[in-house]
Formats: sequence, structure tokens, C-alpha cells
Amino acid sequence: MMNNKPAKIFKLIPALDVLELADVERIVRAVGNNEMFYGFKAGFSLGLTYGLGKIVETIRRYSDLPIIYDHQKAATDIPDTGKLFAQTLRRAGINEAILFPQAGPATLEAWIKALREEELKVIVGGLMTHKAYMHSEGGFLNDQAIETIYHIAVDRGVNAFVVPLTKPEAVDRIVQAVPFRPETEFYSPGYGRQGGDPSRFASIGRHYLIVGRALLEAADPAAWIADATTQLRSL
Repeated sequence: MMNNKPAKIFKLIPALDVLELADVERIVRAVGNNEMFYGFKAGFSLGLTYGLGKIVETIRRYSDLPIIYDHQKAATDIPDTGKLFAQTLRRAGINEAILFPQAGPATLEAWIKALREEELKVIVGGLMTHKAYMHSEGGFLNDQAIETIYHIAVDRGVNAFVVPLTKPEAVDRIVQAVPFRPETEFYSPGYGRQGGDPSRFASIGRHYLIVGRALLEAADPAAWIADATTQLRSL
């Protein structure tokens, strides 16, 4: 459980889960280096279509904010492949990477080490936004094992974690059970179309809200950004 929590800070991260570079440019141009945004999250759709280097090049035309790669889901392989993953991201110019280490603790530790060796920021997730994920809600993954992922990552010095807005009760249990540090950063998918309520997380501290379709499909991205900024500053 965290003590001496910092004042809450909300920032936004667009999830660039699209197939066209024109859509990337449209969103990144609208965001630029806006102080309400932390960075940009790119996934496999862009990476497999264009290559990560091209994605980084496109974003860097308009913004200097961090670029986060979400392999959806990374760290589900053997420990040894972590080095290849980390080197690939570093060569492309990626700044941060999200891991969901469902392959076990050996993979988690090896991939954390590999990312750090390439000077990439490590973000670890265990809990996802959708229904029927945890065993207690009809899913495959043991609830305690998910909590253990966060415990091990904290023990290895990780300070950035994925926790979904759509499951506030489960996140509350994790925050109570895991000794997160006061400076911990939380990356939260579920803002926008999935209906996650950031006000439920206002006491946690530094929080980056990952938004997808609500921004990507907005007729006027600048207007959407202005409305979101007003809402988040009022929390």
C-alpha cells in the first residue's frame, strides 16, 4: 500500500491502434507537445504494417513526447527472447515498453533486465480491462498470480504499471496489497469508450489515461482534447 502519496496528476496517452499512417499523423499533429499528454502508445497493427522505425519517424515530425510500444502482449515468451525484443525497440527509437509477463517470473525478470540494458523504461501490467480475464470473473488467470506479477515487478525496482480504469475494485485490492512506491506511475486503459471513471483513481497519484477510439474517431480531435482537459482538471 502506498504512503505519502503525491498530489494526483492526470495526463493522456493516445492508443494509436490504427492501420493508416494518415490517422497517426492526424492525432499526433493535434496533440503535438500538449502538456495534458504524456506520450503515445503504438501497438502491433502499426508495427507489423510499417515497422516501428517508420512509426517513430512519423510521430517525431510533430512531437517529442515519449513513444510507448505495447506488443499486446509482450513477455509471454521464453526469457532469452527479451534481449532481442529490447534491442529491436531501441534501434527503432522507442522510449518505453509495456510487458504482460504471463509466461512466468523468469521471463518477467529477464525481460525487465533486457529493457533496462537498452535504456528503455519498463511498464508492467497484470490486469486487463475486459471481462472474463481473472479466474474470479470466469477467465483463465489466477487472481493471486496477477497480484504476484505486480509484487515481483516492484521488488525488481519497476515504478510504472498498467492498471485498468474499468476494474476499480480489483485495482483497489492490488493497491492495498502491493507495496507501490509514492513515485509510482500508473498507466490506465479504459478511458473514453470503455467508460472508465478516472475520478475513482484520483487518490492514487500520477496517472496516465490511455484513450483509444474516443479520440481516434473524434470528428474534431482538438475539440475532444479541449473537453477532456476541462474534465480532468476538474477532478
